[in-house]
Amino acid sequence: MAANNLRCKECGAEYELGANFFCEKCFGPLEVRYDFSEMNADEARRRIQAGSQGIWRYSDFLPFDGKASDPLEPGMTPLIKADRLAERLGTTAEIWIKNDAANPTHSFKDRVVAVAIAKAKELGFETVACASTGNLANAVAAHAAAAGLDSYVFVPANLEEQKLLATDIYGTNLVGVNGNYDDVNRLCTQLADEKPWAFVNVNLRPYYAEGSKTLAYETVEQLGWKLPDRVITPIASGSLFTKINRGFQEWMDIGLVEGEMPVFHGSQAEGCSPVATAFAEGSNICRPQKPDTIAKSLAIGDPADGPYAVAQAHRTGGSIEMVNDDQIREGIRLLAETTGIFTETAGGVTVGVLKKLAEQGVLNSGEKVVVYITGEGLKTLDANRDSFAFTTIDPDPASFESKFGQEVAV
Repeated sequence: MAANNLRCKECGAEYELGANFFCEKCFGPLEVRYDFSEMNADEARRRIQAGSQGIWRYSDFLPFDGKASDPLEPGMTPLIKADRLAERLGTTAEIWIKNDAANPTHSFKDRVVAVAIAKAKELGFETVACASTGNLANAVAAHAAAAGLDSYVFVPANLEEQKLLATDIYGTNLVGVNGNYDDVNRLCTQLADEKPWAFVNVNLRPYYAEGSKTLAYETVEQLGWKLPDRVITPIASGSLFTKINRGFQEWMDIGLVEGEMPVFHGSQAEGCSPVATAFAEGSNICRPQKPDTIAKSLAIGDPADGPYAVAQAHRTGGSIEMVNDDQIREGIRLLAETTGIFTETAGGVTVGVLKKLAEQGVLNSGEKVVVYITGEGLKTLDANRDSFAFTTIDPDPASFESKFGQEVAV
């Protein structure tokens, strides 16, 4: 196993690979550290290509001794060249859509949960839990059921009904908390000290976050072992944004791929934009905000990895942008009309920022721009409830012609 230990991102203190998420010396966040110095790039590529058709093909880059037993293995989701979307945006850049709604519970959270639950089993936990805005709830409930583990899922009580139904169906203990995500997360952090449970995004957060790297690995493979020039991702906690960067960097460091780090653009909703606000102000301090947006899966008012996301955007020459609720709805429809992909509100945020960058002339001709879509539109139907057209006719041709006759081509 290449994973050596847990290391504090602030002071560098090191810890064993256990259920721990913060530094006892400075209270900074912990992350998994690896030693790839003995890894041969050609051998690593051979092992990847001989592996499964999901995230466990990258086991050498995850914190395990080998491929985990996983009946719901996520990953290897479609990367689609979106020429019609590029044309609609008026850009000559190559637009690629990485559609992670194709995972088992229809969001990228399957990746992080698969890694966290595999680690929970390895560490001997029998119960898993999480704080969630919806997608993580779905994934934890499903993967726990498949693994035969008990689960508790804590969510804001006002969560979208579709996400509640798609969580409860797996037989989890679904707990609605009166408050927003930050209230839910605070409660789970307190419970993690009291219960012998594996909270996937609390005491197992260092391992959970590693699952996001697999999006970078797949992107490189699907582009023919090449790096994209520019990427656009949604930002909630900031972990996805920073871990995709880390995935690219790991493969560059060992020689699996050559080139320069892509330019990174983060996407937030105006109604919950602490990271975008900090970037716009030229600050690395993400002041907490009270969420008020239809993009509930991104509604984290106090993002744990926000400062690291701001630093990464600056380091790569990118940005962190925000769009309003109307632009989010427009982004959802724009993606659907040009690619046939129906995304949830988080994807509307990301496409909204893509459109904004195209209008600003940021996208260069011929460059490869990868846009990460992290969830399925059927999970957030209420956000689009009043935005569709529906024409009623009588059951006869004359009625149809009266409404559509001038529009139908002969």
